[in-house]
Parts: sequence; C-alpha cells; structure tokens
Amino acid sequence: MRENGLRPVGGAVLLVALFVGATGCGEPEAFEVSEACGTKFDPELIGRLLPRGDDLRSDSTFSEEKQFRCEFAVDGQEQVGLRGDVVEPFVKPLEVKKSVMLRLGNPASADIGGGATIADHGAMALQACTYKGEKMQYVLSIDGVEDPKDTAERRRLLERFLRSQLPIAMKAENCHP
Repeated sequence: MRENGLRPVGGAVLLVALFVGATGCGEPEAFEVSEACGTKFDPELIGRLLPRGDDLRSDSTFSEEKQFRCEFAVDGQEQVGLRGDVVEPFVKPLEVKKSVMLRLGNPASADIGGGATIADHGAMALQACTYKGEKMQYVLSIDGVEDPKDTAERRRLLERFLRSQLPIAMKAENCHP
C-alpha cells in the first residue's frame, strides 16, 4: 500500500477531475486534477497536458508493486499514460527507451533527477533511490501527450510535470532518495 494518505491501487475506473467550466468560445477549460490512480498531482499541471473535454477518468488496473500505471481517458478516449517503475541500479532506462523517446518526437536531455529526456509527446526522468533497503532507481514516464497544441509549450509543461511529479511518485512508491 502506498503511504502519505494515498489509497491502495484498485481496478475500478475513478472519476478524477471536476469539469471547471467553459471559455467564452464554448471550449471546456483544462481539468484540475489533484489525485488520480491513488497518487497526488499538482492540481493544475496534469490537466494542462490532457485534451479538453467534459469527462475525465483514470484507471490504474495494471498497477502493481514497483510498477505504477495510470491511464487517463477524456470523453471515453484513452489519451495519456503515466508509468512509474522501481528498477535495478544497473538498468539504463534512458538508453533502453531511446527508441520510444525517438518515436515521441525530437528527444532532448533535461537536467531533472538523475537524468531525463523530454520529447514532443512524452517525457521520462529517473532518480536513484533506496527501496526496501536496496539501492534502486525510480523511473517516471508519460506519453500520449498531444496538448497543448503548441509543441514548445507542451515540452515546457512536460518538464515542469517531471520536476513536480518525480519526488511525489517516488515517495508514494516508498523509494527514497
């Protein structure tokens, strides 16, 4: 079970956000998500990486110990995937997932944690940690990100998201720096 007041992972789809209103053009505003899939988020940040819509749901059906999974669906369409993994210290996730990051578009290194890559439609960061008394690494990745439509802004938000979420996700998984 995760600590810090977080719920244990379950298979049920969970309504995670409140529709905040509409702009003058009739477009829905960004969702504000403070918790999803049993973990906490910066209330403004993840919602800005999701498409606009009326209904936001998250599902953590495939999560298990050391492998956090959260899929976000907007208006019934799966959109953004979030993964957290506790891996052995000899694994080189940024090298192993290099082809995935290439597929996500124009990957570039970022100075987050123990290393990170930001691409046009996703990002990944890692940090050394101690998990159950053993030296490990925590890897946080997000993909399927299409919003905001401006690629430079999306990349800035992905970087902010990793900086904000990496320590929160590590703590939730009991992987301590």
